[in-house]
Amino acid sequence: MLRKSGIRLLAATALLGWGYQAVPNAHAQGSGGNSGWFVPKAAQPAAHPAAHEAPPPVQLPAPQSDSEEAQSQTPPILPQPPVPKAPEVPKSAPPPAPVIGVISVPDVMRMSSAAQQAERVLGARRDDLARDAQKEQAGWRDEQQKLQGQAKTMSSDQIQSSERKLQERVLAAQKNFRNRNRVIQEAAQVALGQIERELVQIIRQVAASRGMNLVLHREQVALSQESLDITQQVATQLNGVLPTVFIPAADVDPEVLAKSGTMPTTADADRPAPAAAAPAKH
Repeated sequence: MLRKSGIRLLAATALLGWGYQAVPNAHAQGSGGNSGWFVPKAAQPAAHPAAHEAPPPVQLPAPQSDSEEAQSQTPPILPQPPVPKAPEVPKSAPPPAPVIGVISVPDVMRMSSAAQQAERVLGARRDDLARDAQKEQAGWRDEQQKLQGQAKTMSSDQIQSSERKLQERVLAAQKNFRNRNRVIQEAAQVALGQIERELVQIIRQVAASRGMNLVLHREQVALSQESLDITQQVATQLNGVLPTVFIPAADVDPEVLAKSGTMPTTADADRPAPAAAAPAKH
């Protein structure tokens, strides 16, 4: 059967260790006449030569052949801890022969009247938010230009006070726009959740009515017969069962509504959709 996570991913698209660190080359760690090998700290000289003493001559390592150099850089083979032997798995009855169907969830969402309602209502709210943001930004620019024109006749304290008020206005407006955008996104999740839960049930019912025990996403199938496609049947059934969805009003925070326990979509997924799942009036 089609997994719920796959439905969620496609429906949402339609509706809207440890790190490895390379070890430095052994030759870069070498010192003196140790042929490029790392010298532990305890084995190194206890102190550097005094300032008045001449430093000892640098001894270069003896040249190595290509095979010797490759061998010196080969990482050691570390022993692996033992693992328990896996016990034999007892034989069980083989699964039934697959009876396959295909479905396009994006096409179902495009044909869904509930999804169209959600896109229409929430799209209008997004447009309103964009217009308000543009209008507010224009007000910021006008206020800034006005402040620049009056700067010559204002004292330093007056200029700082005006700039501070403008900055507070900008910050407050940005916070308000972010909150409004969050409310719109969460309202979309509320609408999508209702469609998703109903869609899962309908796919199971349609597949069972046609004797299918495996339903694949049509977008992941290279070739299939038209008789295996249940997209249209699922969309028709979805529109009959869920023609509209509940969408929180524009002035209602979905988080507050969910915490109050009165949201129609807070019921368990296994329970039938409540009668209150009607389109909100805007």
